[in-house]
Order: sequence, then C-alpha cells, then structure tokens
Amino acid sequence: MAMKKIPMRKCIGCGEQKPKKALIRIVKNKEGEVFVDFTGKANGRGAYICNDKKCFDTAAKRNAFNRALETQIGDDVLQALRERLAEHE
Repeated sequence: MAMKKIPMRKCIGCGEQKPKKALIRIVKNKEGEVFVDFTGKANGRGAYICNDKKCFDTAAKRNAFNRALETQIGDDVLQALRERLAEHE
C-alpha cells in the first residue's frame, strides 16, 4: 500500500515548510473579514503561520499578512489575531 502524501504549507513568519496540520490558518473570506481558522476548512484565501508568537510578530512586522491575504489589515485585527493565537497555545 502506498504512503499517503502529507500536504505541506509554508509559514509566512519563518518561511519553513511544515505539515499543514502543524500550522494555523488565517483566512480572508469573500466579505473581507479576517479571522483565525483552527479547522483549516473555512472558505476564503488562507495564509499559514506557526503557533509561535515570534513567527506572528515577524510576519506582522514584514506585512506578510497583507501580502498573503491581498488586503490591508489594521492593527486592531492583528491584535485580535494575536490574542486568539495566545488562547490556542
């Protein structure tokens, strides 16, 4: 029996390729709302990040969320995402 292929995704903070299940997905849906998708199945454009505060801070500083999600994300949204990730740790 052939081994099942593990989907890999790139963290927008550190740039490392990791298994999709090990990363957290940030989503922008059709209405333009940006939120954390812990299931990994929500509709919309997604960006992946490690469950690490350092990766999040690096991505925020380099405007990686804005580029990956193709939208301008405000500081209030970034703060809310930071808090949601802190709750999940």
